[in-house]
Amino acid sequence: MEIDQLPNHIVYSKNVIEFVTVAAETCLFLEHTAELIRTDFIQKSVKILPLLYLKALLIEIPETVFDEVPVRFVSEDDYLFVREQVEQILGADDSYLEVFHPDMAISDTPIAAFVSENLADIYQELKDFAANYQLADTDIMNDSLVTCLVAFGEHWGQKLLNALRALHALRFSDGFSEVDEDNILSTQNTIDRNSFLNFQHDEEDELTNLQ
Repeated sequence: MEIDQLPNHIVYSKNVIEFVTVAAETCLFLEHTAELIRTDFIQKSVKILPLLYLKALLIEIPETVFDEVPVRFVSEDDYLFVREQVEQILGADDSYLEVFHPDMAISDTPIAAFVSENLADIYQELKDFAANYQLADTDIMNDSLVTCLVAFGEHWGQKLLNALRALHALRFSDGFSEVDEDNILSTQNTIDRNSFLNFQHDEEDELTNLQ
């Protein structure tokens, strides 16, 4: 289907297509964490996470079509695979002090959180969302978008910011090794509705945008 033949529906709107594309690339990035060195992982994370947050923030949440929630595709093994990859690459720096935890108001001691858990939680929401989009059913796509955006407001948006805060501190810490960087924000210049139509067929090619 040509780009000008797409239905006039929010799931095919510019903002949503850009969000879908960044979400798919984020999933690929997290699935291939083990292929990166630590500095590359941190540098790429502090670039793609703000872009993902921005793209989610720009979308108005539509009304749902169905009463039931969309199908969940991510298994516990999938979740653990992503979490363990991030945990291994960050090592001791995976943990950080949480300041937005609900229990902070009644706690006398700092509460530890983990970048790996935050990113795995984000991955789970994004992967379920992207998998439902690949079904190419407009109503399912619509409701998966609603589910993902509601979850963004309720928890994974905050988890993204929390993880980003910890990763930012690592990126600009003393002794962080500078390496040649690819500019992940160049993705923003190439994201369009055509990239959405192709992303499910060219997932490995999309990953090269992050390398």
